[in-house]
Amino acid sequence: MSLINEHQDFSTIADTFLLHGSMQSPAFLDGRLCAELALHDLTPEAWLEEVCLSLGVDQPRDEPSAERLLGWRRQTLEALSAAELNFEPLLPDELFSLPERALGLQEWTLGFLEVVADADNATRRSWSSALREALEDLEGLTSIETDIEDSPENEDDLFALTEHARMAAMLLYTEQHPGKPQVEQVDEPTRH
Repeated sequence: MSLINEHQDFSTIADTFLLHGSMQSPAFLDGRLCAELALHDLTPEAWLEEVCLSLGVDQPRDEPSAERLLGWRRQTLEALSAAELNFEPLLPDELFSLPERALGLQEWTLGFLEVVADADNATRRSWSSALREALEDLEGLTSIETDIEDSPENEDDLFALTEHARMAAMLLYTEQHPGKPQVEQVDEPTRH
């Protein structure tokens, strides 16, 4: 089985970055990926080129690395367009400390908003008020406190902020791709 079809998680992608000599978090690039898939229908080739540029390499180190990076794009696109609305940003999971997870969310938001900021005026005018409001709210996540204490309250707050980012990404995707995901099935009228 090809690695491109395996589930890619934060740690797997971070390990792939390490193989390329990069200590950066995948969260920032995942934010960019989500916005680019929504706004530009980012091709696999363009994605691979962007990741390599970010990692400071000409091309992936080996075929498994390329497959993982392309699998990350495929997995994100499938989740954004799925009727189940099960998209999740690629962020540090519960194996990471709360401050690390907060930093991951902040980095994801910065990457996402960096791409959104480049949207042209015609595209922006087509956005619903709900999407505009969600994007404005995301601006606040770029300056969240990341040096936070591990506590149930902070955990709950971080979960709520992450959920907000997740919903904003799905809203941007669905508004830019009407009918995807198809969450409501409308019966065709019967012809007699």
